[in-house]
Amino acid sequence: MTSNTEGSIHSDNQAPHQPVMPTVNKVTSEDIKASLKAGFSDFLARPLMSGFFGLFYAVFGILFVWALVWLGKIWMIIPAVVAFPLVAPFAAAGLYEMSRRMQKDESFGWSEILTVIANQRKREMGWMAFVTLFIFWVWAYQVRLWLAIILRDASFSDFSGFLNTVFFTPEGWTFLLVGSCAGAFLSAVLFTVTVVAMPLLLDRETNFVSAMLTSIQVVKENPVVMLTWAAIISITMLLSLVPAFLGLIFTLPILGHTTWHLYQRAVVPAEA
Repeated sequence: MTSNTEGSIHSDNQAPHQPVMPTVNKVTSEDIKASLKAGFSDFLARPLMSGFFGLFYAVFGILFVWALVWLGKIWMIIPAVVAFPLVAPFAAAGLYEMSRRMQKDESFGWSEILTVIANQRKREMGWMAFVTLFIFWVWAYQVRLWLAIILRDASFSDFSGFLNTVFFTPEGWTFLLVGSCAGAFLSAVLFTVTVVAMPLLLDRETNFVSAMLTSIQVVKENPVVMLTWAAIISITMLLSLVPAFLGLIFTLPILGHTTWHLYQRAVVPAEA
């Protein structure tokens, strides 16, 4: 005899729904070239709006450096400038949204783009911001640690004195070597967990852990191509900082739009 409760027991014991992990693609250097071309086209399509994000990021960088000088934290200027690109993926969220809408031929204005982060409050973009800022904090802390250990908390009266100590003394060379290795490791970690995570969170209903795992999988499946893309980002961003951060007005938007198109190539689209 069949139990009347069999069906209800089965449904009650069903496992909770788990988010489906996105499938990743193999990408090549041609995908980077195509994404750069598409990113540049997006920038030219809406140069004023795109440039606004670059200008905002540049002004923030200038004010940040000025604040360090005002607070007497001269030793933090070089580490802060080097680590500044770490927060670029989060700053480019509006650019991802612009590219997403242009790709779908959707109309949009300033309000839709400038409020994209606020509109993510019910999703998990905020957790990715926390991950980014946490790694930035770890970077700043380890610089302070190596400064105390290697340079023995030397007192720097001005920026030129700091530069002279760092670039023209054996202790300074050791500080640069150790700090660069630690910074490269942290940058690699952040790049690996965010390279497609933020566009993915903007594009789909998923959690930030799944987004980071997908990003890690993309890097794992395409190590050489992703390393090339990381090098392009790093070199471009650092060169953009030289003219008083103003190069970011152009480079940040182009890299941001490009990141969206590379994400589209690296992650299989969700089924409708």
